Amino acid sequence: TNVHFLGSALTFMMAYVWGRRNEHVEMSFLGFIHFNAPYLPWVMLTFSAVIGSSVTMDIIGICVGHAYYFLEYVYPRVAEIRGWQVQKIMEPPALLRWICGTYQAGDQLHLHQD
Repeated sequence: TNVHFLGSALTFMMAYVWGRRNEHVEMSFLGFIHFNAPYLPWVMLTFSAVIGSSVTMDIIGICVGHAYYFLEYVYPRVAEIRGWQVQKIMEPPALLRWICGTYQAGDQLHLHQD
């Protein structure tokens, strides 16, 4: 997709993840359509289609949001229940956690100084 700006996709991705994490929040669109939070990206997608906007970036954002939600929240629970060795796919490397200041003493960080 010949895209130069991913702002719309990022918005839909965040709306998707937020909606899935807050599934019991009730919302309304334009004051007369009431729905629960997981349907927010779909309502936004429908509105984009109704006003004639391209929905390609919206669909990309929803797909990326679904992939992120699955890998961050669903897969670790399934892996823990089934006893799989790899339980957290989205875990950042220890070096990145060290750079960002979230490194814990028990983490394995191999920095070689010559």
